[in-house]
Amino acid sequence: MLDGLFPLPWWGYVLVLLALTHGTIVSVTIFLHRAQAHRSLQLHPALSHLFRFWLWLTTGMITREWIAVHRKHHAHCDSDGDPHSPQLQGISRVFWQGAELYQQASKDQDSLQRFGKGAPDDWLERHLYSRHPSLGITLMLTIDLLCFGIVGLSIWALQMAWIPFFAAGVINGLGHWGGYRNFETADASRNLLPFAVLIGGEELHNNHHAAPASPRLSCRWYELDIGWCYIRLLAWLRLIRIREAGLLPRLAHGLSARTWSSRFHVLSLYGRQVVLPILQQECRSTNRTRRRLLKRTRWLLLREKRKMNEAQRRCLEHSLSLSKRLATAYEYQLRLRALWHQPGRSSDKLRHAVHDWCQDARRSGVEALAEFAEQLLQAQQLAVAKARS
Repeated sequence: MLDGLFPLPWWGYVLVLLALTHGTIVSVTIFLHRAQAHRSLQLHPALSHLFRFWLWLTTGMITREWIAVHRKHHAHCDSDGDPHSPQLQGISRVFWQGAELYQQASKDQDSLQRFGKGAPDDWLERHLYSRHPSLGITLMLTIDLLCFGIVGLSIWALQMAWIPFFAAGVINGLGHWGGYRNFETADASRNLLPFAVLIGGEELHNNHHAAPASPRLSCRWYELDIGWCYIRLLAWLRLIRIREAGLLPRLAHGLSARTWSSRFHVLSLYGRQVVLPILQQECRSTNRTRRRLLKRTRWLLLREKRKMNEAQRRCLEHSLSLSKRLATAYEYQLRLRALWHQPGRSSDKLRHAVHDWCQDARRSGVEALAEFAEQLLQAQQLAVAKARS
């Protein structure tokens, strides 16, 4: 009986553990994250309930609490009010105590009322899943012990630790601390790995923050979002309906007739081709004290001012006062970002606004800015020529 109903070799237990935990990861990324929190997917009721039941067994998380905490994170990302930002609370605390921060945030009734709208509210949710979350994980423990004997206790313990460690610690912590960026978003989000398999695609965290409503998290040819692979399969089986409106566009190395009007492409390239090269040049040509200050400003340069606290605004203003070129690049970035937020914007209005911005940027006296403006203007003119032909 110590071996349970299904005695296995050691590698068999490892495979079982990986399969069980991967199922939980898939349930989190497809059901909780993409379908519930961001509404980018519409799931068949049977599939939706299967995911919800499995999460009750393996995590004890309440859907309404999870989506409320996640939506609050997006609303206040890396600024005051973010429940788990390593930029504010330190990487060590978020990495090792991410689950505790989640639990603390999930008890905020005001946040649940504001950000938890649209969560499941049927009889099972009210009388079982939300009322008795610990019953599910106790039932999972019983199943593991019956199936695998004493080894089942270790499997269960790792199941319970999997989501708190990888979702709360790795994604919420490292995902805003280290890695690479495709998009110069207003927060500090990073892509951890281009091959997003272990955490269901969530490793592509910067991509997600660039387009939160996108059901696909990959945007380059070499990036793999395994969650998207499952979604496509389930969509083919007619168990999922994909909402294409917010789909993240594929990134190219430069601007083209097809991408000149894409906010994602333009702002991402502007950050990589103008802002960051100027910042690096300024760092190389100044003393150590100023260099340290400029480096601290790196991600603030790409962030919206409304999401900064007073200390961050002062730090940014001080850095910009040290470099006229950097201040000019930052000013033009604000103007460029504003083009996509014009009231009553149409394609023609955007085209004229971008053209005027390019003309001003070419006369700015900043070489990197003028080169980018020339590239953007050529892409726009090519698009207009193709439309007329």
